[in-house]
Amino acid sequence: MVFLSAGGSDEPAEHSTKVSDQSAAMMQQGAAGPTPAAPLHVTYYTDPLCCWSWALEPEWSRLRRALVGRMAWRQRMGGMIKRWDRFDDPLNAIHRPAQMGPLWMQAERQTGVRIENRVWTEDPPDSSWPACLAFKAAELQSPFAGDLYLKRMRHKLFVESRNIARREILSEIAAECASLSDGRFDAARWERAMRGDEAKRAFQKDVADAHLRGIGRFPTLIIKRPGGSERVLTGWRPYEKLIEEVFVLVPEFRSSVGSPQTESA
Repeated sequence: MVFLSAGGSDEPAEHSTKVSDQSAAMMQQGAAGPTPAAPLHVTYYTDPLCCWSWALEPEWSRLRRALVGRMAWRQRMGGMIKRWDRFDDPLNAIHRPAQMGPLWMQAERQTGVRIENRVWTEDPPDSSWPACLAFKAAELQSPFAGDLYLKRMRHKLFVESRNIARREILSEIAAECASLSDGRFDAARWERAMRGDEAKRAFQKDVADAHLRGIGRFPTLIIKRPGGSERVLTGWRPYEKLIEEVFVLVPEFRSSVGSPQTESA
C-alpha cells in the first residue's frame, strides 16, 4: 500500500527549472553520497508523480545550496504507482486517476508552487514506473544528468500537463536535456540505458530499499550524521523547517550556515 504525502505548511515557494553553472556544480559536489568526509548524509525518497515532491524542489535546492561541500545526498525513486488497479491511498481517498486532481490543487494552495492538474482529466498517467526508470537511466550518466532530467520531467508534468508515463514524452525530455546541458547530457546514451538492464536494476534496488525502510509516503528525507543519529522527515516543509532539522543533528552548522531568518535563498 502506498500513501501520498500531505504537506506541512502554507508558506509560498518559488520554482525554477533553469540550469546554471552554480546549480550544476551543486549537483555534482554533493550527489550520489557516500562521501565519508561529509558531516551530513541525506537520502531523498521521491517519485516523479508526487506533487508534494515537486513543491519541495525549491526548498530542497535551497538546502543543497546552503550546505554545499558539507552534505552528501542521493535520490531514490519510490515507484509510487505501479499500476492503478494496485494503488490505494485511503489517507487521501485516492483510488483512481480522477481523484488525484483535487490533491494537486490542495498542494498548490498550501505551498504556493504552480501545479497544473488537467493531466488527470485529459491524459492521466497509468504508472509512475516509466518515469522512475527514465530518471535512473539519466542518473547513470552523472548526478547532474539525473537531476536535470528529473527537473525537466517534473516541469513537463506539473506545468505543461504532459503524460510522463508515455515513452515518447520521456524521449522528448531527454532531447531537451541534451539541448540545455552544453554537452553534459547524452540523449543517445539515455536511450540505450532505457533499453538495458542497469537502470532497471538500479530502480528495483531503490524500490526494495524503500520497502525495507517502510517508506510509502513521499517525499521522505532521511538526514543522518555518519556514526550518529538520524532524522526522518516525511511531507513537504519549507526550507526554514529543513535547516532547523539539520541544526538538531549538527549544531555546529548553525554559526556557519546562519539562521533561517537571515540566510538568503
